[in-house]
Parts: sequence; C-alpha cells; structure tokens
Amino acid sequence: MSVKHPVVAITGSSGAGTTSVTRTFQEIFRREGINAAIVEGDSFHRFDRNEMKLAMAEAEQQRNLTFSHFGPEANLLTELETLFRDYGETGVGAVRRYLHDDEEAKPFGQPPGTFTPWTELPPGSDLLFYEGLHGAAVGEDIDVGRYADLLVGVVPIINLEWIQKVHRDKTERGYSSEAIIDTILRRMPDYVKHICPQFSRTYVNFQRVPTVDTSNPFTARTIPTADESFVVIRFADPKVIDFPYLLSMLHDSFMSRPNSIVVPGGKMDLAMQLIFTPLILRLMDKRPKRLR
Repeated sequence: MSVKHPVVAITGSSGAGTTSVTRTFQEIFRREGINAAIVEGDSFHRFDRNEMKLAMAEAEQQRNLTFSHFGPEANLLTELETLFRDYGETGVGAVRRYLHDDEEAKPFGQPPGTFTPWTELPPGSDLLFYEGLHGAAVGEDIDVGRYADLLVGVVPIINLEWIQKVHRDKTERGYSSEAIIDTILRRMPDYVKHICPQFSRTYVNFQRVPTVDTSNPFTARTIPTADESFVVIRFADPKVIDFPYLLSMLHDSFMSRPNSIVVPGGKMDLAMQLIFTPLILRLMDKRPKRLR
C-alpha cells in the first residue's frame, strides 16, 4: 500500500522533551534532503493566552478545578484530525502558528500569546511533522492518530518530567513553585485520561529514566543530565527492528524485553538517528512516483 503524503507525529506532554526530539528529526530531514512541513501542537489550542486565563477563571467559578491544555475542551482536536487526514490525501491542509514570545510575534505585528490567521500549507512538502500533546489522541468523535503513518511517544518517567517542567517554568517563564505545582495538579486528571493512553497507540516510545535520586522533583536543584540517565525504547512491532545492529552501534545498550532496548542517555540522539532514518526513508519510498 502506497503512502500518498506521510504524516509523522511526536506526542508528549509539556516538559517531556519533545522539542529536543524535533531537533533530531530536523537533522534527519536536512541530511536526507526532505522538505518537511512542521506543525506545533500549541497552534491547535482552542484559546490564546488571555482567553485561556479567562476560560480557567470561568471553570474555577464553576468548581471545575481540572480544566487544562491537556483536555479536549481546550483544544481543536477535530481540526487537528482534519489536518492529518487532508495532508495525507492531498499534501496540504489548514494550519496556524501560536506566537510564544516577542521574538516569534514581531514579524507578524501581533502580541505574544496569540495565533496567526489560518492559512493553507504551501504545496510541495514531502511530509507533515507534528510535535505536541495530541498526536495520537482519541475521543468520542475523533481519532487523530489513525491518520499518522509514524507515531512516536516521548515520555520521561513522571518525576523527571516534573523536574524538567519546574526548571523550564521557573527559568523561562518566571513562575513560582506554588504556581507550577498548582498547574501539575490541575492537569493530572487530563494527563491520566487523555495523554497517557496515547502512548499505547504509538509505534515507538522513548522513556528517559534518571539514575540519580529524583524522589522529590520539586526540590531538585538541577535536571538530571543525559549521562545520568538511561533511555528505554519500546517498539510496538519489534519484528521489523534490527536489534543486533542497534546493539552493535549503541555501546553499553542492552535488551530488557523482546520489544525493548535500553541505551545510555547520551546515546538517545544517535539511537533516534539509527531508528528513524530508515523508517522515514521507507515512508518516502512508498509514495507514488508521480508525487515525488
């Protein structure tokens, strides 16, 4: 079966490290001469920054203390599903950008925390690359992941995820410890209900596990480094993975289960290069020649 226009989706929660994974894929695209249309999950939030504050205040007034970006109510999942479907069929689709800061907003003449207008992706890209919260989301009326040709989960163990979020929100956003903990608690029901199930639908998961004490993530002074971690890589279909090759190329790696390989944290980028380069090239080769 041919793949008309491949869709690759990286899914992981805020603070999970999906941004660094995106950089690895961008390097693969650059090296292999692949023109990828890159879409951020934030652009499919339902509310801009000020609207979200108002929506959260309204939810609190109604005693809904779990309203968050993780849940379907705060996201345009139907539009995301439509983008995946339309791109797979036609190579184009409707997108917009969320402008996180002044640097991103300045070229558009808009304030940060707002969305650009919806536009059509320019034709001619080789594949769609999505990085965000809901690449494998399933709901009553939507199934985003069924339109993706490659689904990847990025899932640090929960304490490490919290450490990364605490440090990012403190250093980059100036949030207090109390505000960060409130956010984590508010998101937890949606995390369990809407984020975790996605990692059972992915083709491969990358889970970083620190080898240092992270018992209290809210008092950790530093984020465990890559060299202070292992990465557990789980494959949904291990039959097509050349494990002997990976074990030979990734020094000090080992298999923990028939579908899982464990690699030193510092080898995560190399592991992704070795695993995803042939998978991406395989997707490209499956496209009809007239679309190349």
